[in-house]
Formats: sequence, C-alpha cells, structure tokens
Amino acid sequence: MEKTRGKNPKQVTWVLLLKAHRAVGRVAWIATLFWDLLGTIKRRLIFRQDVVMATEKLGKGKLLFAAIKAFLLTSLAILSFEVVAYFNGWHCFQNPSLHFPSDDDIQGLLHLVYVTWLPFRADYIAPLIQALSKFCVALFLVQSADRFMLSLGCFWIKYKKIKPRIEGDPFESGDVEGCSYEYPMVLVQIPMCNEREVYEQSISAVCQLDWPKDRLLIQVLDDSNDESIRYLIKAEVATWSQRGINIIYRHRLERTGYKAGNLRSAMSCEYVKAYEFVAIFDADFQPSLKFLKQTVPHFKDNPELGLVQARWAFVNKDENLLTRLQNINLCFHFEVEQQVNGVFLNFFGFNGTAGVWRIKALEESGGWLERTTVEDMDIAIRAHLNGWKFIFLNDVKVLCEVPESYEAYRKQQHRWHSGPMQLFRLCLPAILTSKIAIWKKANLILLFFLLRKLILPFYSFTLFCIILPLTLFVPEAELPVWVICYVPVFMSFLNILPSPKSFPFIVPYLLFENTMSVTKFNAMVSGLFQLGSSNEWVVTKKAGRSSESDLVAATERESKITNQQHIPRGASQSEFTEYNELKEQKEAAPIRIKKVNKIYRKELTLAFLLLAASVRSLLSAQGVHFYFLLFQGVTFLLVGLDLIGEQMS
Repeated sequence: MEKTRGKNPKQVTWVLLLKAHRAVGRVAWIATLFWDLLGTIKRRLIFRQDVVMATEKLGKGKLLFAAIKAFLLTSLAILSFEVVAYFNGWHCFQNPSLHFPSDDDIQGLLHLVYVTWLPFRADYIAPLIQALSKFCVALFLVQSADRFMLSLGCFWIKYKKIKPRIEGDPFESGDVEGCSYEYPMVLVQIPMCNEREVYEQSISAVCQLDWPKDRLLIQVLDDSNDESIRYLIKAEVATWSQRGINIIYRHRLERTGYKAGNLRSAMSCEYVKAYEFVAIFDADFQPSLKFLKQTVPHFKDNPELGLVQARWAFVNKDENLLTRLQNINLCFHFEVEQQVNGVFLNFFGFNGTAGVWRIKALEESGGWLERTTVEDMDIAIRAHLNGWKFIFLNDVKVLCEVPESYEAYRKQQHRWHSGPMQLFRLCLPAILTSKIAIWKKANLILLFFLLRKLILPFYSFTLFCIILPLTLFVPEAELPVWVICYVPVFMSFLNILPSPKSFPFIVPYLLFENTMSVTKFNAMVSGLFQLGSSNEWVVTKKAGRSSESDLVAATERESKITNQQHIPRGASQSEFTEYNELKEQKEAAPIRIKKVNKIYRKELTLAFLLLAASVRSLLSAQGVHFYFLLFQGVTFLLVGLDLIGEQMS
C-alpha cells in the first residue's frame, strides 16, 4: 500500500501500455518467425536447397508447394470439425442418436463394392487389355526374330571371317620422287559448337593423321556462340597452322540448320572442288594416326562405293553404370546391326561421324539438308536411293565419349528417336517412287524404319510399361511367363554377346531398357506427328576424357602446352593478348562444385512397378524363390540411385 500511494493513475496506464506493447511485440515476433519458416520451406521446395533451377522446372516446385498447402488446409478443416464435434457432444459414445458402423457393416459394404467390380473388370477391362497384349506380343516376337537373325548373320560373318579387304598397296608408285602422287585429295571436317572440353584433343588427333600434308585440308567448323571459346579454338588452329598443317578455321555469322547447316556451308567453299573425299569427325572423336590409310583405299577401283564407316570405341565406358549400359547397346549396334547390314545389304545408317564420304556421292544425293535433326541418316537414305554402296569397318575404331549424365543421355536419345520418324514422313514418297529394287524398298520401309524405329519403342512401352503393371490389378489379362521372363532375358543375352564383359549388368540392363522406352516412345510420337520437341537440338555434354592408350598424342599435347610460349606469326597482337588473358582465367578457374543429384522419379518408379509385376507373375506361375528376386530389386535400387540422376558427375 505504501508503494502504490506514490503512483498516480497516469503512471499505471503507461506501465500497462508498456506491458501490452511487449506482448504484441512477442506475438509479432512469433508470427514473423512462422512466416519466415514458411518462406524457407517454399524456397527449399522450389529451388532445391538453394540450387537455382531452370524456369520451366519451377512449375513442379510450385505444384508441390500447392499440394502441401492443400494438405494443410484439409488438416485444419478436419481439426475444426473435431472441435465442433467435441463441443456438440458427438464424441460421447453414450449418445443414442449416433450410429457407429460395426465390423460386419464395413465388411458387407466392401464386399458389395468388390462383387460389383469383378464382373465389370472381367467384361469390359480385361478383353481390351488382352487384345492389346496379343497385338504387342506379336510385334514383340517379330522384333525378337529380327534380332535373332541379325545375331545369326554376325555369327556367320565371324565364322567365315568375312570383312572388307584392301588388295595390295594402293599407294604404291613407281616414281620415287613423286611418292605422294597416288594419295587422293582428302578434306577433313570437325564440326563443333561450344566444345570447350574436347576441342583441343580432337584438333590435335586430326592434325596428326598419317597423310601427305599437301593432299590434306582440315576444316574446323566452329558454330560456338561463346566468344571466349571461339578465341581458344582460333588460337589452337593458329598453333597447328604454324607447324605446317593445312588447317582452316570457319565460323558462321548466321547459325541456321545446326550441324547440317554447318556442313552445308563448309561444302559450298570454292576450294572444296579440288578434293575427292571428305572425312567427318565430331568434336569428341580422336581418330588414330592410320585412319585415312585404313579407310580411303577401299574407294580405289570401287566407283559405286559412297561411304566407309568406322566403328566407335569409348574411352569412358567404365565410368559409371550408365556408360556401361550404353556400351552394351552401342556394341550391338555396331558389331551386329551395322556389320551385318554392311556385308549383306551394302547399306546402313550413317553415324554422322568417323566416316569418309565420296564428295561426288554427297553432291549427287543433294548434299546436306536442314530438314531434320538426323542429317546423317537423311543423307544415307538419299545416297542409297541413288545407288551408292556403303562399307562398315568393324576393325577400324575411333575413340569417343558416351554421355556420363542421365540428362545428356536422355536428350540424346530423344533426338535419335524423334529424328528417324520425322525423316520417315519426309522420305516415304521418295522411297516409293525410287528406281531401286523392290526388296530394297521393303527393307527400308518395313525393317529400317517401321520395325526398328517405330515398332520397337511402341511395343516396349505398351507391353512392359502399361500392360504388365496393369496385370497387378486385372489378373484376367495376365501375360505368359515366356513373354515376361524367358524371351526378354534371351534377347538381352544376345545384346550383351558383343560385349561379354557386361554380363554382370544384365538385370539392370533389362530393367533400364524397359523404363527408357518411356523417353523413346515420347520421342517417336513427337517425331511422327511433328510435335514441338521434334525439332529440338541439344549439343551432348562432353567430359573431355582423353584416351589412356594413346600415350604418344598425350605426350605431344603436354609438350605443346609447356613449350608454347611464343606468339604464332600471322596473328594480331590483340587477339593473342585476349587469348593469354582467357588462358590465365582458365587456369585460375575454381574447381567445379558437384551439383545436386536429382532423381528422375518417373523412370525409377516405373522400373519398380515393372519389377513388382514381374515378381508377382513369376511367383504365381513358376514358384521362383522370392528372396532372389528381392535381392535383384534391392540391387537395382542401389544402382538406380547412381544411374537415374540428372547430374551424376
């Protein structure tokens, strides 16, 4: 009482206001903290732990955030209902007006729903799935027979040791002084676009080809839109030019038509008329020293020969599981498909690189056209329709890379499967009206395009990614075991035969190929119906890995880098000042930080759904031990986390 006597009402009011202000401040602080927490959650969901994504990927993060908000609102609504029920006494079990369903009531309702579902499933859903499954199984058997015949052809080639041979010494000349007279004029083209990682090793490998310098011209066709990369490539070309190599740097002002436009522009040069053959290498390809001497002699005394194609060899095939699985497919493609078609049909699809063309064949076939993203297959089809023959050399290998990340591989596969369907629409009238034999027309239409480019992704996606998972819910349409297990395993066994070291990866290969059919089917449909993504061209990301076996070239490149201190003649001082600055920036560049590994949930989820359906069918039909299949599923889970990622390294 003594303490309060000295305080007037105004002081008491100020004390109360101060306490109220503090209380409001604390409430505001809690609200701000909660709001910041929600903002952090939103940024985490949209930007994936502060990693900036592309604009088109933000929609998925916003959609996920909207789903979470909807879930929270639903939870709040349910909580409000519980509060209202509590105050109204609905929670009291003694309330006689409330009826709680018993177990018998629930079981009766579920039984009624299930009994209604069974005839509907058997009468309407199962017949459609069975009809579609029979159609896909028929296509599956046709495609399997084609693979089996190709494998038999490859076995026959190896058994009889059939391969293109060079008779005698094609460059032998009686004139000792003019020893290079027999060597034809060869043009070498290296098309590239923003190839910072591989430009140096590709130019170095081509400049060391064993061919007379006065009979060889190298064109570096640079379509880079990055000015710093252009300066680096120009400086590399100037360095080799000072060493006496006949090399030219070309850069287009208008980058139209992608690779086809680049090659077409290069072939329009006036000096190209003096050359008889043209060899093409992509930026990541490293030909051996004897490449031209192993390929060009096949053209001698063979005027109908238009193309000599070499095989690809991969320097990074053992880098990760994705590169190992790609090596399986590409080894079968080259050693079986390309070799068999080259021996028995004298025709196959040009691979776009590591090949030598007769320039006359290119000109008579219409040259490079910009109408599709598979310009290499386009020129091969038109040359075949004009009567030119092809040779595939399985013994001549050119080193290159395969994509090491799933994102790069998926974009590459999209272009490889959408382009052929786009080309099929364009070439079908020309094939039907051409003057080639009927069996050649049938081979082009039925086997080359329809069976291997259209039917394969269609039945693989429909049969293994739609029908097989549906058998979990519609057992009346269950597939036979030989379709699920025996035939796919046998076909996978045939695919792995050209690369026997890949046998331990047969299970991941089988599952991966079935799930990749989603991407291939999407690409096939977009190319067939001219959808927006059919004209998409994305340069495959390279890692810049050199050959570990080519020690001579590697040593020479190292000595060239260490001894390259002088400024080459013929270049302006300003260009090389900028080059030195860019080189210093490149050397001082920080180490790249490994990006977040994003899992492609669609392919991975489909893979496990496929595995679950296979397990169910196998267990019900053959009694296969469950734990063995479970071990396969866990194994694929571990390798899938490393495989199906957007950035793996």
